[in-house]
Amino acid sequence: MKSIKLSEYTNDGILIDLENNVTYNNWHDSRAINIPYQDLVYNFSTLLDKNKKYYLYCRYGNKSRRAVSILEIYNYDVTQVLLDN
Repeated sequence: MKSIKLSEYTNDGILIDLENNVTYNNWHDSRAINIPYQDLVYNFSTLLDKNKKYYLYCRYGNKSRRAVSILEIYNYDVTQVLLDN
C-alpha cells in the first residue's frame, strides 16, 4: 500500500476526504473533495475513473487504509494520505 503525508501531496491526482459531511465541513484540506467512506466503498465503480490517481485521507487513517486496500484489489491507482501532526 502506498502512503504519503499530506504535506507531500503535489496535486498530481484527486485528493478525497473520506469523513462524513459534518466532519468535512468542520475541517478539510482546501484541495480535497468529500466522498464519505461508506459512499465510496459501495459506489466506487461509478464514482471513480480507473485512469486517474486518487489520494485518500481521513482523520485517523483507518478508513483511508481500508478504502485503499479495497480499491487496490480492483486496480485503482490509490494512495493513502496521512495527516501531518
